[in-house]
Amino acid sequence: MSNLTQSWLLLFVAGALEVATTTVFRYTGGLTRVVPTAAFFVLGIASFYFLYRSLAAIPLGTAYAVWTGIGAAGTALIGIYVYAEPATTARLVLLFILIGSIMGLKLVSNS
Repeated sequence: MSNLTQSWLLLFVAGALEVATTTVFRYTGGLTRVVPTAAFFVLGIASFYFLYRSLAAIPLGTAYAVWTGIGAAGTALIGIYVYAEPATTARLVLLFILIGSIMGLKLVSNS
């Protein structure tokens, strides 16, 4: 596996961990519940660690944009599918644009 491929894999792991972090945050009770709060911090630190590791072959600006995009899109989709948040046409179109932008950043950063 090339260094660039490995970095992209690490970045997607970091993004997935960011989605898990924001999802767990809902259960922390304002950081007053011990187990969810501990999970929140562990997942958050792990997400940052994998983001850091991805910087071996991905520029910081690209990595950060993709990481936050995965976090935002993933958290919004979890909200829609798990927590019955509104799935309006406008919201879905904008999520589609966000995901397309993440894919675009990956494509242009390989050139």
